[in-house]
Amino acid sequence: MKRLTLGVGILCCLLAIVACSQKTRQMETPEYDKGINIIPLPKELTETGESFTLDSKTKIIVAAEELKPIAEFLAGKLQASADLSPEILIGDEPTSNSIYIGVDPMLTLKEEGYTLQSGKKGVIIKGKSAHGAFYGMQSLLQLLPSEVESPKEVALAWEIPGVDIQDEPRFGYRGFMLDVCRHFLSVDEVKKHIDIMAMFKINRFHWHLTEDQAWRIEIKKYPRLTEVGSTRTEGDGTEYAGFYTQDEVREVVRYAAERFITVIPEIELPGHALAALAAYPQLACYPRDFKPRIIWGVEQDVYCAGKDSVFSFIQDVIDEVAPLFPGEYFHIGGDECPKDRWKTCPLCQKRIRENGLKDEHELQSYFIRRAEEMLQKHGKKLIGWDEILEGGLAPSATVMSWRGEEGGVAAANMNHDVIMTPMSGGLYINFYHGDPTVEPVSIGGSSSLQTVYEYNPLPKELPADKHHYVLGAQVNLWAEYLYTADLYDYHAYPHMLALAEATWSPLDKKNYEDFCRRLENASVRMDMHGINYHIPQPEQPNGSSGFVAFTDSVKLTFTTSRPIKMVYTLDESEPTPESAAYTAPLEFTESGILKIRSVMAGGKMSPVRTIRVEKQAYSPAMDVPGAKPGLTTRTAHGNFYDVPDLAQATSWRVGSITSFGEMVKEQLVNSLDEVQRSAVEATGYVLIPEDGVYEFSTDNSEFWIDNVKLIDNVGEVKKYSRKNSSRALQKGYHPIKTIWVGAVQGGWPTYWSSRNILIRRAGEEKFAPITAEMLFR
Repeated sequence: MKRLTLGVGILCCLLAIVACSQKTRQMETPEYDKGINIIPLPKELTETGESFTLDSKTKIIVAAEELKPIAEFLAGKLQASADLSPEILIGDEPTSNSIYIGVDPMLTLKEEGYTLQSGKKGVIIKGKSAHGAFYGMQSLLQLLPSEVESPKEVALAWEIPGVDIQDEPRFGYRGFMLDVCRHFLSVDEVKKHIDIMAMFKINRFHWHLTEDQAWRIEIKKYPRLTEVGSTRTEGDGTEYAGFYTQDEVREVVRYAAERFITVIPEIELPGHALAALAAYPQLACYPRDFKPRIIWGVEQDVYCAGKDSVFSFIQDVIDEVAPLFPGEYFHIGGDECPKDRWKTCPLCQKRIRENGLKDEHELQSYFIRRAEEMLQKHGKKLIGWDEILEGGLAPSATVMSWRGEEGGVAAANMNHDVIMTPMSGGLYINFYHGDPTVEPVSIGGSSSLQTVYEYNPLPKELPADKHHYVLGAQVNLWAEYLYTADLYDYHAYPHMLALAEATWSPLDKKNYEDFCRRLENASVRMDMHGINYHIPQPEQPNGSSGFVAFTDSVKLTFTTSRPIKMVYTLDESEPTPESAAYTAPLEFTESGILKIRSVMAGGKMSPVRTIRVEKQAYSPAMDVPGAKPGLTTRTAHGNFYDVPDLAQATSWRVGSITSFGEMVKEQLVNSLDEVQRSAVEATGYVLIPEDGVYEFSTDNSEFWIDNVKLIDNVGEVKKYSRKNSSRALQKGYHPIKTIWVGAVQGGWPTYWSSRNILIRRAGEEKFAPITAEMLFR
């Protein structure tokens, strides 16, 4: 019995040692948690060397009742991640082992500024205002390990390094625009973005609520705006719908306000209004049976500027929307308003004459001024995109400069406030973040993280005495190609963090390399919120490809859009963080399959890129006696969506063309109703000028060469080809086939795509279209 007791005792000791060892391992500081990782970088920060460790006796002391919500926010984080329940007290002075949060209006800082001192006895945060105190608390959270954002307990030493921070923002307006019209996010998904905004001190949430494609906010006086205007039937026949009730809007506004974020609604006028016209056609110049637009782009039908009923409608909408948003600003859009209907509308032309207006541009200015007067009744300031400059600027308008910086410079020189958000500055973050052949399909353009980070909202052309009119800057997330909530995340982050530092931190202290280091820590914080942020993928120079043909040997070179580790395998297994690291070009002399991906310091990985590398002999050319220029076509009419539907085609019309551009002659502007739906197959031969490996690219559904399907775009949104492929070809004629299907896929009409087949020889930098001189039948 004694021996059994002794054995149990030894076993318990061993288990305790193992448990202690495991806990010790858990408490080792990960690389990404080392150092100071605050984003945005504080204005002044000095490390003092005396750290403070939180424990079960740590208290949070606030100087006033109004600061308790900030303390409760902090306590909630510590309860979830550290299993600490700090007592919250009200007091005038900090005590030992406490976090003190106060407000000192006498601080020589801007309204959102704060000071933070941490040492072995505790932490003292003082804000110029409650807003500043909240931001001090957010900086405190970023001094803690990133796991403080975890929704469940993590076994770590909760240590705060000793620092002395004096911080304030460079600009008072640091914004994020979210388009929920092209696609839709639930209230909880919107709140998730607000959480990340607050973490990184973004203070303006611009909520884009109406569009040609949808009306997303309940208006009680006009129920059809959401009954009809919030729902559209997509090109594949599925229904897409969603809107926010006024109670849901109030909830989002409340949630944002708790995090010191002001929500700015945008109700588009006079253009981008088709969803409203679908609900109430009488608001148009020429009423008809409108439907919310199912394709992207700009609609010609807009609100009629000649009808008094339109202005009554706008007044009623503003009267319901303005009280939901207590902030000072109200965005009215004002962009991309075609004047086609106004030019021929008798009522609009009458309005121009009666008000002594010069043209339709001044008619738009008249429209905006009337909207401004309506907003002023609610104490609101009008914001509009930079087109509101055309025809004369409304007296108190703030201009949001998006087409470049010119509009912002012009407005500031006219003594108007400006918010900078130019595409050229990378601030349209729905643009591509890397190589379009590996990134999810997007609207186009480029928005690299470094471009956003290095953007300076003060244009060089703007005189110094006008700088104060520049309120700040904003990133815009348009949602044409954001088909899921994950894609919203993918484009928003980490670019929003780059904007945060571009608008908060002193210009002379910005350092992109150090920002990327701190981003590793911030990424783990975003992991705790379930954010599907962008991780740069391995890219090949001059455009990536998933199939690489070669005849002797080939080297594959990879880069990433920002510095990040790449790992790969050659045995068809999925790369892990421990897989071989890519450090130099990979040479292949035999066929194989390469799998490669990027890995963050915290272990999170990018999608896997699978690249088939194939050694080929030159595919022999064909003898084509009597070959004549051009291609043979077969055209079928019907409501096809893609190649599998062509099995339903009952008849084909045979014809001929001289180039791929002639495959489809019909033009589509606004709707599939404008064209006779069809599909076209073109066959013939391409004359290859000399032996070599050639790479091909197309936005068509399929491309075949030598009876091999080289490119299969079925299931893709055919805007930018992501399926480039290559083949070793002998000089001479090679049979080809391509198929194009007329449809709207993911909001993109294939009628807008080029039907060209692009070609380049291995090693060449740019593609070129296969010309008519190379095509035969």
